[in-house]
Formats: sequence, structure tokens, C-alpha cells
Amino acid sequence: MARSCTALYCLYRKVIMSKPQLQIRFLVVIVMLSGFFFSCANTPPQRVEAPVETAPPRTVPPQAVPPQTAPPKTVPPRIIPPETVPEKPGLSEDIMGKGRITREKLAFFLEQNNPQADQRFTRALAGFYITEAAAEGVNHDTAFAQMCLETGFLRFGGLVKPEWNNFCGLGAIGPQQPGEIFPDPRTGVRAHIQHLKAYATEEPLNGALVDPRYKWVRKGSSPSIHGLSGTWAADKSYSGKIADILQRLYDFSYGENIL
Repeated sequence: MARSCTALYCLYRKVIMSKPQLQIRFLVVIVMLSGFFFSCANTPPQRVEAPVETAPPRTVPPQAVPPQTAPPKTVPPRIIPPETVPEKPGLSEDIMGKGRITREKLAFFLEQNNPQADQRFTRALAGFYITEAAAEGVNHDTAFAQMCLETGFLRFGGLVKPEWNNFCGLGAIGPQQPGEIFPDPRTGVRAHIQHLKAYATEEPLNGALVDPRYKWVRKGSSPSIHGLSGTWAADKSYSGKIADILQRLYDFSYGENIL
């Protein structure tokens, strides 16, 4: 800028000062140049803005989707059928045959009719009737019902004493002959079963004889309990009483609970 002004000044002194016509033109040029230089000096340089670095758009990863799992298996509720009582069979009054009542129900029936009875003894006695009757083919239901009648559901109270292990009044005729005595309950039950079999059939015994009155029975004279009235006992309603207890035993054991 300074060099340009110096050059113009020298040109003005040598050329323009010598010619008045050129002075006016020179002044015009000077004014124009001054305006040009002034405008250039006052014009701020254009700023070239550097491009702004922008962060790449943030990509949000897709939300993780849990793997598809099979729906849990639904287990149908277990249907438990209600406890059913077996259908009550018809009443069998035959002496020979197979009993149907279990040891527990035999004992429970006896205990319900005699709450003072010893439970351990009643269960053992019921078991003896089942095993001894099965050994000779006798219906243990019938034999057990007769025992309940003869002993008054183990109350006794007649000629026969509890400690004699005589559960069927065997040999009990009167004060002079109150009944047979057996060493233990199982032997007493076995004698009862053998005596019943003697009335019911002519078949021989399967076990050793323990019934002292077996020989006095007319074999096979009473296949059912109805022949025991007037033979086993003098009471004409004796068979009906056994049948009544047997019916109560069946009703109790098959859900009717009639005592």
C-alpha cells in the first residue's frame, strides 16, 4: 500500500503537475482508487468455516427379543374317584364256604357291640377265626357270628368263663357240666371250627382233632345254620339269632353301619 502511494505521488509531480488538464482527471482517479482501497480495507475477509464434524447418527440396536419358548405343559388335575364301598353280597347262611369280612372289620364290629373288649385280643381272635376256618373250608363269617351270640360279644356271663377259651359254649349243658376248657384262644377257636364242620359235612378234618365232642355229632346233618336249632342248642330260635347277627355284620361291613 505504501509503495503504491509513493509511485502515484512521483507520477503526479512529473506528468500531471505540468499539465493542468490532467490534474482533474488524476484527482478523479485518486478519489476512485481511494474509495476502492478504503472499501477493500474495511471489508472483512470472508471466513471460510470449516465443516462441522457431526457425530454419525446413533443407531439404537433393536431390543433383544427373548427366544421363543414352548408354553409350559399343563398337567390335567388328577381326578381321584371317591372311595366306594364294595357292593354288599347276598347273605350266605351256609356253614361251609369262604368268608368275606376282613379281620379288621370283624374286630371292629365286635368292639362296637362291646366297647369294653380288649382291642388287641379282638384283633387276634378275628385272625384266628379266619385262619382256622380257612384250614377246614368253613365260612368264617358264620363262625364269628355264632361266637358273638354264644359269648354275648365276649361279655360271657353264663356257664362258660372267659379264661376257658371256649367261644361256642361247647359242652356247656348245666352247672354240673359248664363246658369244655382249652389251653389257649387259638385251640378254642379250632375246636369251634371242627365242631361246625362236623355238622356241615361228612368230609374228614384237615387238621389234628382238638374238639372233644366231635365224635357225638351226626356228620353232615346241618349244612346251613338253620339246622343248629334244637341240635347245637335247645333254643328253637337259635339259628335265627345267628342269622340276625350275621346280617348285622354284613350291613356294618358294607357301609350301612347298623349295629
